[in-house]
Amino acid sequence: VAVTTRLLVSHLSGIRHYEKDITKVKEEKEKANRACKLTKPCQDKEQKEKEGKEIEKTDSVKPRKEHEGEVKSRNSKPGRRNKEFEQEEYYLKEKFESVIESLKIFKNDPLFFKPGDQFLYSTYGFTLLSAVVERVSGQKFTDYMLKMFRDLDMLSTVLDDNEAMIYNRARCYVYNKKGRLVNAPYVDNSYKWAGGGFLSSVGDLLKFGNALLYSYQAGQFKNTDGKLLPGYLKPDTVAMMWTPVPKTEVSWDRDGKYAMAWAVVEKKQECGCCRQQRHYASHTGGAVGASSVLLILPEELDSEALDTGLVAPPRGVVVSIICNMQSVSLNSTALKIAREFDKEKWAQ
Repeated sequence: VAVTTRLLVSHLSGIRHYEKDITKVKEEKEKANRACKLTKPCQDKEQKEKEGKEIEKTDSVKPRKEHEGEVKSRNSKPGRRNKEFEQEEYYLKEKFESVIESLKIFKNDPLFFKPGDQFLYSTYGFTLLSAVVERVSGQKFTDYMLKMFRDLDMLSTVLDDNEAMIYNRARCYVYNKKGRLVNAPYVDNSYKWAGGGFLSSVGDLLKFGNALLYSYQAGQFKNTDGKLLPGYLKPDTVAMMWTPVPKTEVSWDRDGKYAMAWAVVEKKQECGCCRQQRHYASHTGGAVGASSVLLILPEELDSEALDTGLVAPPRGVVVSIICNMQSVSLNSTALKIAREFDKEKWAQ
């Protein structure tokens, strides 16, 4: 088989995640599919009831499954653990000197399926991707990334190195089995720098989101008389990154598909006066003792704005949330915030 970088970045490689037992992975997928089928009739009924009402109201309606998950989360005991965080490899304490060395964790494990056939979110797929970056660039992956962060003025984004003295590093928390708040256990993230090994701030993530949004929109603006600087990435590159890939899925946003390292929701409205779906890109993050989300909602620019050059990119809303608590669902909150800011803009 052939595993390409495109398959890695879209989690279609077949490389395992933290769970080593393929049978358990299949069982979890089957449960999720059954739950999806059960909630579909309810969603269809709700959709019919909402027809004829104003778009603003229907736009705020979220899928039943997501809503039920939030209610369940609010009503459940605080000590309830996320099953994924029961995997032992989340809590590795071994220090790896290079990303090439960290490949030994999974390099001899069988693929779960033929590359390109199925979607399986894999942190280790991104570990292999970081090794590709290291070999192609001729630099250590960490050095390559830190230089990029400097270029983007993300000066608070650093390696999550336990030994280093990092100014303003937050303490992370988890609930224990008794439902009490305790400090998160010690882990060494050197085995997965690319998949969850960096520390950042809300401000830096906003810079990162704006840099991508600027790059995405820069090629659309005309008559700028050369005043518009190029984006950090080419517009076509970001458009490719934000194009949904077939056979993918997204656990935290049922409207979306996975693209290239991003979950993407496409613009969609099936009938008049029905729910209007805006185009946006997002990604959540989960680590031992921490949760996060970055969501980018591009502004829908009209032809006059693009042709006259009276406005300049980035245009849209970028939402970043970082929480020093494990297993906190943040995507729906980020989307609500983005929509509120977007609605306020159009009201003006």
